Amino acid sequence: MSSPVLRVFSYLPNPRVWKALIAADYLGVTVEVIGDKPKNLGNWLWDFDARELQAEEKTSDSPHARVSRRGFSGALYKTDAFMLAQPYGTVPAAFSPDGTVGIFESNSILRAVARSAEAEHSLYGRNSLEASRVDSFLDATLVFGREAQVYLLGIDALSQELHQRMAGAFEFYVQGVENALTNHEFVAGDELTIADIAFVCDVSQFLRERLLSSALEAQSLSMVSRGADQVFPRTFAHLFSLIEKPQFHKYLGDYTKHLKG
Repeated sequence: MSSPVLRVFSYLPNPRVWKALIAADYLGVTVEVIGDKPKNLGNWLWDFDARELQAEEKTSDSPHARVSRRGFSGALYKTDAFMLAQPYGTVPAAFSPDGTVGIFESNSILRAVARSAEAEHSLYGRNSLEASRVDSFLDATLVFGREAQVYLLGIDALSQELHQRMAGAFEFYVQGVENALTNHEFVAGDELTIADIAFVCDVSQFLRERLLSSALEAQSLSMVSRGADQVFPRTFAHLFSLIEKPQFHKYLGDYTKHLKG
């Protein structure tokens, strides 16, 4: 196995991490991933050399103790070096092989993997303009993904405003993908790029709302994605087609089984 081009620490399973792993599989490079279930990350030291903590290390006066935010509760333990490399203190957190450079936000981690390989087709377009078009979709996907994260984390107690906001964000994002696929086989053009990888992973994660429909029904709310495959047929055909490709199915196959029911 080749030396890793990146090391990633994150909660697992995580479609945001799978973006980088799918790209790595296409490009023949290695990404090392370390992590645990979300509920267990409070038992870890967040660092380039992340590790599980001993019980006696998890104290309120630990120099690594931090107040948790964004989806976690209780104390988290992050080294000063982690915070220097990852100034927002979030996961997934990627590092250069020597740990000196931190990369955050899943689409930036994805870009780093795409840039790491010397190949005729790097998944990042064939010139600067094509790369910029890919970036356009990655930025749009990131905005959608942020809205989806807030929505899914709060799905047990949604306001009408938040539900409507998610519906608007979903429609706006997916309509753009639908438009892009009108005359092209892939999201950013005529070849597979990291724009397609980000699209599949973020939309697959959002569609987990279908497993949480009872929480929506209890609040007299409908699924945002209900009937979307009929309204956006190109988008969903593209999604399902890519999920079946070996590089995608390896990570997303079990995760997306519920979409086939």
